[in-house]
Amino acid sequence: MTLKLRSVGASDRGLIRSGNQDALHAGSWLVAVADGMGGMAAGDLASRIAMDAMAPLDVETPEDALVAALSSGIDLATARIRRAVEEDPERQGMGTTLTALLFARTGSCLALAHVGDSRAYLYREGVLKQVTRDDTFVQMLVDQGVITPEQASSHPRRAVVTQALQGDEVSPAYATMVPRPGDRWLLCSDGLSNVVRADTLAEVLGGYPDPGACAAKLIDLALRAGGPDNVTVLIADVVEEPA
Repeated sequence: MTLKLRSVGASDRGLIRSGNQDALHAGSWLVAVADGMGGMAAGDLASRIAMDAMAPLDVETPEDALVAALSSGIDLATARIRRAVEEDPERQGMGTTLTALLFARTGSCLALAHVGDSRAYLYREGVLKQVTRDDTFVQMLVDQGVITPEQASSHPRRAVVTQALQGDEVSPAYATMVPRPGDRWLLCSDGLSNVVRADTLAEVLGGYPDPGACAAKLIDLALRAGGPDNVTVLIADVVEEPA
């Protein structure tokens, strides 16, 4: 038996925004979520550029090449966003978050890349853990002990990101982990994590075995909470299959 990744993604523009600037990729080896910013069509373009740059990584990749592959995808996305801004100065300031997970061809390892405030959570044996750290102004305040995590959730500047893919030099966070059978990954834009509590996320991830139904339930909860932003949810299950 070998470990495989089985993923399902869903996205909704929410109840307030006129369009959806999120993008996702739910593949067999790569899963990724991007949340565009910059107004007009620019945020939508930035997230799509990022996803188009990452999508070719959805192939069988050796364990020792995972982080390098993710890094090359981010470099390509950065270059393409920079070119798009040069082509149209009105796009100045556009950018996108990116949270991506790449599964090794052997199933023995996975790598995670992260920029911005979209999140990756791991639900393992009934316990939910936020694996990524938000690149935001309020997270910086939390790290400095100025405010508590509870205060951060309602802070007026909680949407201010300190790092995103905008065509400039960026310092993504990378991590590698050993997957286990039964692991469930949640990748999401802040349209979910800003309005649905972590304990509720854990309850749904554990209560809906079918990944599609789980994703749909999480989006429904975000909409019931007011749906103030685009909401994108990606569920990726680690399963055992014959080699």
